[in-house]
Amino acid sequence: MAEFLPLPPRHDPGRPPEEAARAFYEVMRSRRSVRAFADRPVSRETVEWLVRAAGTAPSGANKQPWRFVAVQDPDLKRRIRLAAEEEERAFYAQRATPAWLRDLEPLGTDPDKSFLERAPWLIVVFKLARGDDGGNVYYAEESVGIATGLLLAAAHHAGLATLTHTPSPMGFLARILGRPAHERAWMLIPLGWPAEDCRVPAAALERKPLEQILVYDRGEG
Repeated sequence: MAEFLPLPPRHDPGRPPEEAARAFYEVMRSRRSVRAFADRPVSRETVEWLVRAAGTAPSGANKQPWRFVAVQDPDLKRRIRLAAEEEERAFYAQRATPAWLRDLEPLGTDPDKSFLERAPWLIVVFKLARGDDGGNVYYAEESVGIATGLLLAAAHHAGLATLTHTPSPMGFLARILGRPAHERAWMLIPLGWPAEDCRVPAAALERKPLEQILVYDRGEG
């Protein structure tokens, strides 16, 4: 029979939950995807705390089907950049539909991924297709997505900048980093301090209003 333990205290009982929720929102609303990073180091200890935060995520049957590979070595970052840019050139020239390219235009993206070398760390998120012991994993896609979201939130809370980069296909990441076959690259996240002259696209400031993203019960009308 499974063992169950008392639920530990989670928050200040004197602070209303709506106040705490609003405070968290006020922190997160300033988060932006950043492509310009400062030449300023981020400690390994910081990375470890961020990954610990990501590792608190719920997962199917508690299998925790994620691996976070933290890359600091300049040679590895260079190889990752070159491979990513090769895929990105193919994307912009051949793979992307005209509609997709139109949607990307306001963000000003292109095949140049110099931020992959500039950022002090690259966090490569891998999804486990099976456990390290060969056992099953469940709802891996959802589980890894939640863990990655926590990683991004933790980095922003720490004052750091991130970018969710998804070159496709991403098989080159496993090859360069020597990962086993049951680990599948899921996302590539540059991590560091934003450059002092960092600018973000105006389009990135636009967020759908609450009434467009929240529905109570069956909705109205």
